Amino acid sequence: MNAPATIGDNHPPDPIDDALAPFGDALLESENWLDGSPVENEGQMKAVDALIKAMKAARKAVSEAEESETKPLYDAWKQAKARYAPTLTDLDRIVKGLVSIVDGFKRKLAAEKAEAARKAQEEMWRKAREAEEASRKANAGDLEAQRNAAALQEAFDAAEEAAREAANDTVKGMRKATRYEVTDHRALLHWIAKNARDDVTAFIDEWARKNHKAHPDADGLRVWTEKESF
Repeated sequence: MNAPATIGDNHPPDPIDDALAPFGDALLESENWLDGSPVENEGQMKAVDALIKAMKAARKAVSEAEESETKPLYDAWKQAKARYAPTLTDLDRIVKGLVSIVDGFKRKLAAEKAEAARKAQEEMWRKAREAEEASRKANAGDLEAQRNAAALQEAFDAAEEAAREAANDTVKGMRKATRYEVTDHRALLHWIAKNARDDVTAFIDEWARKNHKAHPDADGLRVWTEKESF
């Protein structure tokens, strides 16, 4: 008598296993060939070429299985992205517009606050010098001089607090942005070549990779053709 079936017993076939099923022997033989030894004769070459052809067919079968399994998911993902995209784009547009209309005033206010902070700092140091000078000159037996020194110290303490508050009084929603402008491309190129040579080398290597066929006669570039297996 058969045991009763339980949840999970009826596993659906794996598309990867199904795609690879016709190539099981070729896969095993390919792994046996890949022991680090190179091909040494035409017979071996033909055998390996047949395996290469089989493995390319296996890859194609697995790729088609992948596309079949993932296409519904990818289509659903694209539909969801497309549904959200207009709203997200419009919200970005609104934020950008709001930032643009408040930017000028924020810059002006930030400049005013920075100037106020500078003046508060300047006043604080002036009070500090006055308090220090009065304290240095005050005679312990001169009550009025002592009172004046204490008053100047209190004035410095107040100025210090005011400077601290002014420094912390910043405009919200602003950030420090670093801008740049290339004023002399040749001079900058020479500087990069001298101080960041690896960056120049990486650019040249990438340029050669992309353009060696279109510009085989470029100075410093050697281009040739040769046969290779595929």
